Amino acid sequence: MNSAIRESPQEKSYVYQLFLAMRFTMEEINRHHDLLPNHTLGFQIYDSCRVLQWELDGTLKILTGQNQGIPNFSCREKPPLAAIIGHSTSTYSILMAHILGLCRYPQISIISTSSLLSDRTQFPSFFRTVPSDAFQSQGLARLVLYFGWTWVGLVALGNDYGQQGIQVIKEEILKAGACVAFTEFILLSRLDKNAPHLIRVIRESTAKVVLVFSTDFDMIPLLDGMLRQNVTGKIFVASEAWSISNVLTVEKYSALLSGCIGFAFYSSKLAGFREYLNSGRLFNNTGEIWAKKFWEETFECKFLDQRNISDSLDNPTKVCTGNEKLGSIQNSYNDVSSLRTSNNIYTAISIIATALHDLQTCQEGRGPFHNGSCADIQNFKPWQLLHYIQNVRVRLSNGREVFFDRNGDLPAVYDIVNWQLGADGMMRQVTVGSYDTAASDGNTFNINAREISNQTDSIDCFKCPWDMWPRLQKDRCIPKTIEFLSYEEPLGATLAAASLFSSMIPVSIFGLLIHYKTTPIVRANNYTLSCLLLGSLSLCFLCALAFIGYPQPEKCLLRQAAFGVVFAFCVSCILAKTFMVVFAFMATKPGSSLRKWTSPRVSYVIILFCSFLQFLMCISWLVLSPPFQENNIQTKPGVIIAECNEGSPTAFWCMLGYLSLLATISFTVAFLARQLPDSFNEAKFITFSMLAFLSVWVSYIPASLSARGKYTVAMEVFAILSSSWALVVCMFVPKCFIILFRPEMNSRGCLMGKATG
Repeated sequence: MNSAIRESPQEKSYVYQLFLAMRFTMEEINRHHDLLPNHTLGFQIYDSCRVLQWELDGTLKILTGQNQGIPNFSCREKPPLAAIIGHSTSTYSILMAHILGLCRYPQISIISTSSLLSDRTQFPSFFRTVPSDAFQSQGLARLVLYFGWTWVGLVALGNDYGQQGIQVIKEEILKAGACVAFTEFILLSRLDKNAPHLIRVIRESTAKVVLVFSTDFDMIPLLDGMLRQNVTGKIFVASEAWSISNVLTVEKYSALLSGCIGFAFYSSKLAGFREYLNSGRLFNNTGEIWAKKFWEETFECKFLDQRNISDSLDNPTKVCTGNEKLGSIQNSYNDVSSLRTSNNIYTAISIIATALHDLQTCQEGRGPFHNGSCADIQNFKPWQLLHYIQNVRVRLSNGREVFFDRNGDLPAVYDIVNWQLGADGMMRQVTVGSYDTAASDGNTFNINAREISNQTDSIDCFKCPWDMWPRLQKDRCIPKTIEFLSYEEPLGATLAAASLFSSMIPVSIFGLLIHYKTTPIVRANNYTLSCLLLGSLSLCFLCALAFIGYPQPEKCLLRQAAFGVVFAFCVSCILAKTFMVVFAFMATKPGSSLRKWTSPRVSYVIILFCSFLQFLMCISWLVLSPPFQENNIQTKPGVIIAECNEGSPTAFWCMLGYLSLLATISFTVAFLARQLPDSFNEAKFITFSMLAFLSVWVSYIPASLSARGKYTVAMEVFAILSSSWALVVCMFVPKCFIILFRPEMNSRGCLMGKATG
């Protein structure tokens, strides 16, 4: 395994940590025999020193296997080259990927983020353990919109990285209905980086938020110019290239960058890594020169050797012994609180090792290659390992599962960091949330914003109580809005009025049937069952009132159970009517033994039995997992949703499922009996009523799952009223129409089909 690591003079400690992260991961894999048993991973490192020509030369040396890079030539002996990790800079990675792609050598970058590298036609063997800038741009746009910033200025590097990234951000912001105040570029070709023009635009713009898609070093002229001209009062949003910069977290920039928020690479902890860094195992054949340079800079000393012994006698510089304790220092070398690039290295090597393990454990005849063949781990081809890397799935030690999509990208995960001023006057980047495009619950953004300070320029903030929320100025807590379906609001008042009005309709029809109970149409359609059905329908309409208003504990406990039992009684009445229609017709045949089934007692037994099953189910629900009132603060930031937790979602859906079962049985029987003679037949009306009833509740399922807060309750109230109206209209409106407006049809002769005209 080979790697190209960028060495920055300003960040030697950080870079050396990356080197040791590679060694740590290799040793961990070689120490555990469950992965690649009887095989040892090794590595070589080429330092390009950020020189493009050296990068090309190093890449060719890797492929050649010699100390001289020769194009299209390889005399590499065993063990075979597995994969290449690098480069850190996208421009260099693109150069490497063009060359390595010709030979199908797997290449995994730990920092390169350019979206161009996702093009599989140009870079067929390129992978990376950092998200593409395309994901970052979409996420930054959503971050801006999350905080309600609708008037935003955009600044980006004037190269491919900046232009492509800022274009996606601009499109996403405009698509969401927000506005862009300006779009300007840092021009790398100019000595001043276009800073004077940028400062003038930022100062004169009314936009308070400036999103900068740049690197930290390229921002320095802009920030220095803003300090000189005292351009303050702007909120900066940072891309990952400078969101955790050590260069910019100096005291002089605190007036500009305090409060900045942005994206950073996902951070994680590596168990045992800090102890490994502080163990002092630095001097061996690999990286000895780097180790000495790091040691001298860290402990401000010099090693004695034959070349500088005379200088050391004249120069009183402290002499390095090699026994200094790394645990006594605290810098970027042994800071493992937020491992980002080191975590990317750990992920890359784990992926390669797992792919090699999959290649090794392939069973001949069941392999992925021609005729089910497998690759030989002692002598495999680059394109063979490439297949396994493309399809690998690795569960890391932190529990996160990683895999590549068809473009060689992992699921995008970022930390959201906030720049806060510490007690020592230095800024620190605090992780306040995350952006995960592959979140299992669909909640890609997770941001903690409920902190305030009641003192101007205070260093520390404190959290608001759970039922309060910081106001816009973040200087005091204000009560959160409590949301529920209230009688005072138009929606709740309308539904309540509809419920009360609707409950009077069955009562009115009941009075009409009493007045005309001796007429043929009322007597022919089972007067007693009709009265029971109308009473239950009136209660069904009134059930909706239990869902409106503040969800008190008693209301939460009983409202679903009451709704379930009342509706079960109502549908049971219709089911009994259905069977009575069928029994009455079949009993008219000579010698039929079904005459005894036409007794009113049979219909009462059906109603009581079907209702009792629902009653028993609801009692079990209330005893084993009763509903309760809760305050939901997760669904909407800054809003408390007062709602009823159903206790057991399974019990709720079983209750609805039982109602649907009764309605389906009634619909099926009525549909089969729809052609019976009209004198006995309510089957047509029952068929339509059950069809409408089922349609309402089937539509309720997706509607309730997509609604949030009070609108979920409103959906159920609407379903209750709609399904009850469906039963009233289909079962009783035709009868009432005949009774009131066509009395000539309300005769025995007409019902028996003997009327004329």
